[in-house]
Amino acid sequence: MSNAPEQLPAHLRSITVEIPVTWTPEQALAVFELLDDLRERIWEIYKFQLQDLLREQQQSPGLDNSGAPLSPTHSTAF
Repeated sequence: MSNAPEQLPAHLRSITVEIPVTWTPEQALAVFELLDDLRERIWEIYKFQLQDLLREQQQSPGLDNSGAPLSPTHSTAF
């Protein structure tokens, strides 16, 4: 059984946001400023939780708590 988007529960379905190409520069700026303000308010309220989560997400996937060094196959290329 496949999990096509329409078969997934509502909370697991992705949301597509259409951005009209007909906005005036003023309308685009208003939305941009709204999103910026929203981002700022969210940061004020959830700053420490977001920092912890971002730190977890940015850790190298090759690192673990075992203390063992990484094998050459797990090293990252630059």
